[in-house]
Amino acid sequence: MLKEVIANKENYQPGLSTDCVIFGFHDNQLKVLLIKTKYSEDWALPGGFVRVDESIDEGAVNVLQRRTGLKGIFLRQFATFGKVNRNPIAFSQKVVNFFGIPKEEALWYQRRFVTIGYYALVDFLQAVPQPEGNSEVVEWIDINSIPSLILDHKEIFDKALETLRMELNLVPVGYNLLPEKFTIPQLQKLYETILGRKLDRRNFLRKITSIGILNKLDEKKSNVAHKAPNLYSFDKERYETVLNNGLHQGW
Repeated sequence: MLKEVIANKENYQPGLSTDCVIFGFHDNQLKVLLIKTKYSEDWALPGGFVRVDESIDEGAVNVLQRRTGLKGIFLRQFATFGKVNRNPIAFSQKVVNFFGIPKEEALWYQRRFVTIGYYALVDFLQAVPQPEGNSEVVEWIDINSIPSLILDHKEIFDKALETLRMELNLVPVGYNLLPEKFTIPQLQKLYETILGRKLDRRNFLRKITSIGILNKLDEKKSNVAHKAPNLYSFDKERYETVLNNGLHQGW
């Protein structure tokens, strides 16, 4: 892919790239989508270069699709990363040597690149990576078991996770991550998994019900050992309204 980009570098914006932090939640597990690099033992976030004929937002969507095969993912821009030495000469030289790129052609790639970070939260069972030509290894990896990452990708990941956790104070989550019918403990566990900490049960119930996005159903969860908890569903119209208007509370 890099050889193709450099061969057609006039089609790409110099010094600009995007990197995507795709979080995946399912069954109380929070994972991140990573790519195993061919040129080192380290892994990487899905990222790449922006074409001159597309916006940065379009570029991020297209790069994610090319690198992972994922489509229809709503990406949110969260930060810009532009340290002077974020693309060290030793690293870039290792990459161009691996791909057999001549010295003169490699100069475009070895310059300073600023990258725009994007993130998303999806159900990882519904987002199955299918990289083009199966040329790269793309895997969902638990956020507590992240391997060594290239360049400043760990910094990008950390900032994305911090942003995701802050966003819980501003917008609701869960509509596409839980069953159609769920219990309050299931919803609380989703928040706890993302936040990485326990929440007080009574405070969570009070806060989540005050938002007004839940419908209490005349059903209870079956096949449980103790008292069966009530089942809930999301009020889609109210959920969308809160998404648009935002929240003003903390967890």
